[in-house]
Amino acid sequence: MKNTIDIEIVVPNQTRYLSMIGKIGENVVRELDRFKGDREALAHHLNVVLTEAMVNAIKHANAADPSKEIQIRISVSDQEICIKVYDSGQGFDLTSVPDPKFEADQLGEKGRGIFIIRSLMDSVEYKKADGGNVLEMKKSLG
Repeated sequence: MKNTIDIEIVVPNQTRYLSMIGKIGENVVRELDRFKGDREALAHHLNVVLTEAMVNAIKHANAADPSKEIQIRISVSDQEICIKVYDSGQGFDLTSVPDPKFEADQLGEKGRGIFIIRSLMDSVEYKKADGGNVLEMKKSLG
């Protein structure tokens, strides 16, 4: 028997839903019996990556267009958590996003969200999918 959880959520392209989606990610982790690591840290990390991914999709990919939607899929297996955030923008090359500069006088907005996501997840990909794009983030539970 396959022991997986699949959650699919569609929300309007608005930042007011960030907290709700982040909390859903946290609650999924808190309910995992099979995870033996630091559950609270992982819950917080999922909240952060979901929030950052949604902000990028809302503001950049979907250009803050209120007529668009964001689709989020959270899949949990015995081995990993996979989060997919779908947008309907033009897309970009994830590998071309540089790490942000952390000097106090040069701390800019560009690249911080992607840097945070890459730091907290085991793998991060951004690719074309379903008439738009998908940011796929995976974290091992092993």
